Amino acid sequence: MQKYFVEPAQFGAEEVIITGQDAHHLVRVMRSKPGAKFIVSDGEAREALVELVEANSEQVIARIVEHRETKAEAACQVTIAQSLPKGDKMELIIQKCTEIGAVSFIPFQSDRTVVQYDSKKEAKRLERWSKIAKEAAEQSHRNRVPDMQPSMSVKQLVQAMEQYDLVLLCYEDERGTQIRDVVQPFATKVANEVDKGEVLIIVGPEGGFTAQEVETFVNAGAVSIGLGRRILRAETAGMLALTCVLYETGEMGGV
Repeated sequence: MQKYFVEPAQFGAEEVIITGQDAHHLVRVMRSKPGAKFIVSDGEAREALVELVEANSEQVIARIVEHRETKAEAACQVTIAQSLPKGDKMELIIQKCTEIGAVSFIPFQSDRTVVQYDSKKEAKRLERWSKIAKEAAEQSHRNRVPDMQPSMSVKQLVQAMEQYDLVLLCYEDERGTQIRDVVQPFATKVANEVDKGEVLIIVGPEGGFTAQEVETFVNAGAVSIGLGRRILRAETAGMLALTCVLYETGEMGGV
């Protein structure tokens, strides 16, 4: 069943109003008629099965049929910090990590980032990425749309690390500590409510991190971890690390 996110103000006590591209999608693409049912969420605490009452390409009015539980989110809140990759790889990362369960994304520039940062294109790029996250959240029936944070420098990212319970640095040259070595004991702490379960996963660009960057992150509290014996692409590492964290913290039958 199709799902749509609306602003909290559009979610009333008895009806929901859908506007913009979502209204166009319902009317022009899905060709929905009065009586059609779909799911609507305000991205915070409310979700409901609704029935279309009145519609045009600019606005859809739907009656709330029943309220639904919002239980599609993982207890562990994972943010992906991704050094900007080439081409449209960031779009793939956002789409797939949203489906898996990431709650936020931080794009950043590292020494080997190939993509040139352009402040004039920043707003447009964030808007595009936010749209991709919203569509992926709807497709996977999430209860919230992940946050899209502005691009950071390594220095800014290091400062942002302070707000997380655990920071994992995905480093292809790490041969000692593997992700399971760190996440398993952390999952036990989360289960025992010792930690809130807020995790930051840092992933480098195609060329990887420099030794100096690794030292900077580790000195600031990040744990350098390996993701197995194989070298992963920049767009794959975050997905794998995210899945491992959510599995170990009970999202997929772990702890």
